[in-house]
Amino acid sequence: MAVTWGFDVHLSPTFSGLLVTVVDKENLNNTVTCYKSSPSHNVHLTVLTEVSHLSWKVQDENLPIEYVERQFSAIKDKKSYNNLTIAVAVGLSCAGLCLFSGGDLVNAGITFIAAFFGFLLRSFLTKKNFNPMLCISMAAFTTTLISGLGWLHNVGSHPEAAMATAVLYLIPGVPLINCVIDLIEGYLSSAINRALFGGFILLSIAAGMTLCITLMGIGNF
Repeated sequence: MAVTWGFDVHLSPTFSGLLVTVVDKENLNNTVTCYKSSPSHNVHLTVLTEVSHLSWKVQDENLPIEYVERQFSAIKDKKSYNNLTIAVAVGLSCAGLCLFSGGDLVNAGITFIAAFFGFLLRSFLTKKNFNPMLCISMAAFTTTLISGLGWLHNVGSHPEAAMATAVLYLIPGVPLINCVIDLIEGYLSSAINRALFGGFILLSIAAGMTLCITLMGIGNF
């Protein structure tokens, strides 16, 4: 979009924000530098997709800045899916992974329930402004507790598949992918920060699962 409108943009991403410098090609003295702090680390894929579509539309149709600003405002005002809908989608995704891992329909049903309630608990704790890593650990603990009951009572053909896949909704895919992208593009400090953040999330998941498995007496998982 900047190139279309005759500007140069220099970006310096950090883990907690973004430093942007905009230079007017026709008047180099007309330069603006701004730092914007990032919100909590979550992803609204609908917003990302629509912004991407808008950027290509700007390039193809040379849209004016005023029009694009109005479109940005409309995109920002779009509401997210409610937590219940997302929880159902999360449960179905983990249930599908359970089936791919050799579990039967009963194991998939347990996986759905475990992921469903684990996600709702995480969302509830996040809204209460609990530490993000504590939210993840508690969600992993709850999810493992529900799926572990199936293992203790030997429900289904492969109850271990339910335990292994029910917590996969917590895996930090976006930070890890962005870490690799930042490495490729040369933003080493941001890449290291994202890698550490993703690793800390994985550690929190492992802590919640380990605590639950230990308390339930599951020794050979």
